[in-house]
Amino acid sequence: MMRLRTMIVLAAVLGSPLLAGAAMSAAMDDPPGVNIDNFSFAPEALVIAPGTRVTWTNRDDIPHTVTDAAGKMAFRSAALDTGDAFSHVFDTPGTYHYFCSLHPKMQGTVVVR
Repeated sequence: MMRLRTMIVLAAVLGSPLLAGAAMSAAMDDPPGVNIDNFSFAPEALVIAPGTRVTWTNRDDIPHTVTDAAGKMAFRSAALDTGDAFSHVFDTPGTYHYFCSLHPKMQGTVVVR
């Protein structure tokens, strides 16, 4: 189920008009979550409605963070050990890029529309 939802969300991000509605529906059915594993965020891109809470869970065996890439730092987690989680509610439409401050090549995106 998670792989199918990830593919639907990525198709919506890439502009598939037929799947955009399905992605929004999937995001509304299950609370959206991002797994941190093997030095990556999965899914890498997430499309959600305003007011949605996103939770990142560290499944890796080393600490990671979730850090807003914008200078205003709208959200930032502490270092997350294995099994730790961090949540943020996205109220305002827009595109939010984030990264792991401990491993800056790890990047992800949340699109709020």
